[in-house]
Amino acid sequence: MSDNKPRIPEFKELIQHPFLMLGFGLGSGLSPKAPGTVGSLLGLILFIPVIYWSELSAWLLVIFGLFFGSSICGKSSEYMQVHDHGGIVWDEFVGIWLVVLLLPVQSWEYWLAAFIAFRLFDIWKPWPIKQIDQKVHGGFGIMLDDVLAAIYAALLILVGHSLLAS
Repeated sequence: MSDNKPRIPEFKELIQHPFLMLGFGLGSGLSPKAPGTVGSLLGLILFIPVIYWSELSAWLLVIFGLFFGSSICGKSSEYMQVHDHGGIVWDEFVGIWLVVLLLPVQSWEYWLAAFIAFRLFDIWKPWPIKQIDQKVHGGFGIMLDDVLAAIYAALLILVGHSLLAS
């Protein structure tokens, strides 16, 4: 009896294939429950020291993540033979990085807001995110819906910050 769930790779496969290690968020995408949330959380935790160390380095990491993300997600998807496998969380890494980079203030309160807002938009997929998620395929499609969710989250936080500052 098959439940048609995509298989979850073993950690040794991630070690053997660097693109898969990145695609599965350094192993966070192997989580049996909520891999996107686990990946977003790890991405946030890894990014905080980078942004504190150097904003330029943070921007370079986001640009690297965006530039190579389509390839990382596309190759991981092809390897797993499943379009947008739930365990592929590189897009969540880059999405949360982008939100954090655009925050008006770097503090735990804003990081929490970034995490919640990003997960909300990534799961909810309001217009046009859902349509793009359904129509744009390959690694670019996997990345694009999360980048849009990140932009929505950042805008929500920036508007909230503006209203509170007034």
